[in-house]
Amino acid sequence: MVTTLVVVGLALVLGMAANRLLRHRLLGEDAEALTVRDFLEPLLTLAVLVLAFVMVLAAESYGNAEDAARAEAGVVDHLFEVSDFAPDAQRERLQADAVCYARAVHSREWPAMMNGNGSSAPSTWSTDFRMQLKQMDTQDSVFEILVTADRDRSEARQTRIAESTPAIAPLFYWFMLVTLAVTVIVLAFCLPRRKCGTEITLLIVLTTLLTASLLIIHDVDRPFDGLIDVPPTAIAETERDVADDFAGAYGESRLPCDTEGQKLPTA
Repeated sequence: MVTTLVVVGLALVLGMAANRLLRHRLLGEDAEALTVRDFLEPLLTLAVLVLAFVMVLAAESYGNAEDAARAEAGVVDHLFEVSDFAPDAQRERLQADAVCYARAVHSREWPAMMNGNGSSAPSTWSTDFRMQLKQMDTQDSVFEILVTADRDRSEARQTRIAESTPAIAPLFYWFMLVTLAVTVIVLAFCLPRRKCGTEITLLIVLTTLLTASLLIIHDVDRPFDGLIDVPPTAIAETERDVADDFAGAYGESRLPCDTEGQKLPTA
């Protein structure tokens, strides 16, 4: 970083010195000088490149969050179904943990991710799930499947929580905002002073589009908050399916958690 600042700073100083000492000798006193319009094209190019780069980052973060949420829901459903083949001593508790985990993710962790945070509620049930696995025979054919599925669930959850925080650093966002602001100022400065109604209208439209792009990027960069968010649709569907299956097999009252995945005092 220091090297970059030094090289660019020296380039600016050397360029200004050459302008003062050599320009009139090489080009003559009547050589045409740069105007504000000459700086407009590279400035516009910079603004577009920055916007495109940041939009790709935000879209990638959003896509990763959506994929992780969908994968996690699928794994939880898979855990519940495979647990049906576990030994009698662990079967009910393993399936109950899957139900309570889905409820905790949906009701407790999803709202927390709006602020870029996770929740300890799902961890209660993932920990209990592993405790049940420790009581199983490691030679059991179902054991390895459940361990692998639990690992996939954990990885998907970690990715989901990680993507809940902005992928774009605040400093970079401010750099983008300043770049767009300077671009709009230069465009406005270059407008003709008279009979420029069409140009002003186009500038307003362009400014609106640039601002909208920036706001969309800001919103997409927070996948679990804002207007363009990742809804808990997948985990909600899984929660409903496994809860119905559990209630049909054992009864709703056998669950060790409430409807929000909070552990009951008697559990």
